[in-house]
Amino acid sequence: MELTQEPDKHPDYSMSNRPTEQNFDNNSLPAAMNIESLIYLVRDEQVMLDSDLARLYGVETKVLNQAVKRNIRRFPADFMFQLTREECLRSQIVTSNGKRGGTRYMPFAFTENGVAMLSSVLRSETAIEVNIRIMRAFTLMRNLIKSHSSLFQRLDRLEMKQLKTDEKVDAILDRLTEPQEPKEGIFFNGQIFDAYVFIAGLIRKADKRIVVIDSYIDDSVLVQLSKRKPGVSVDIYDAKISRQLRLDVERHNAQYPGVNLHDYTKAHDRFLIIDEEVYHIGHSLKDLGKKLFAFSKLEVMTGSELISRL
Repeated sequence: MELTQEPDKHPDYSMSNRPTEQNFDNNSLPAAMNIESLIYLVRDEQVMLDSDLARLYGVETKVLNQAVKRNIRRFPADFMFQLTREECLRSQIVTSNGKRGGTRYMPFAFTENGVAMLSSVLRSETAIEVNIRIMRAFTLMRNLIKSHSSLFQRLDRLEMKQLKTDEKVDAILDRLTEPQEPKEGIFFNGQIFDAYVFIAGLIRKADKRIVVIDSYIDDSVLVQLSKRKPGVSVDIYDAKISRQLRLDVERHNAQYPGVNLHDYTKAHDRFLIIDEEVYHIGHSLKDLGKKLFAFSKLEVMTGSELISRL
């Protein structure tokens, strides 16, 4: 529903003759209403909704809004505004459903000044009495917030601390639930794909460098090394660097630059260094899964320490 500007045709519009109005016993009015519970904080303003006000005045919501529409110049934006769906959800405002099963429009919110202005539009005895109660309720809520401002500030700080605690808990849970990389294991004969996936995962993990100490390197190992991140260097220490391997490395570097060959004859076992992590591999990388072999992550030294002793 859109309230547009119209001429002030009925400045003295009254609802006293509307057939939808109910009769309230003024003596029992305070007991019948809990107005404080109908005041919401939206856009840093204490407001009441058109549907709640209409119920208190004893009229239909559309009748109240029609009265406002006829006197729209009395209700500027700081007196009345229409809520968005997000504001209704955030403030836990339940909007009434139409007969067709859905909300036809977002509710209008009236500030304290807007509710006071309603007294000039609605002139029934009930409206006057209700307006008095509403003004007192606004004052009560304002004083309550003012007198407990330090408490609200503490609640805000507690909420922020709770959010930070929740973030830390989430981080811990993420670490606990994320797949853990195995530190040691055995691959049996025929587990070619499983072994290949394991080594490929290590190669993809490298951020700066990969070092391979293996005397049986061929082009199949270069295929695995092509899965590394861009900019990651590769140093291969091999005791049997053939002419074919040098040609394969040249072709590899033409597309995936960064592989360097080093003659090294003093290694018996095979090692794979990923940045600073050192893995002992019990089988040549070119024959993964073809025979029984084991692997383990070494904690006795870093990759830099091992390379410095080569």
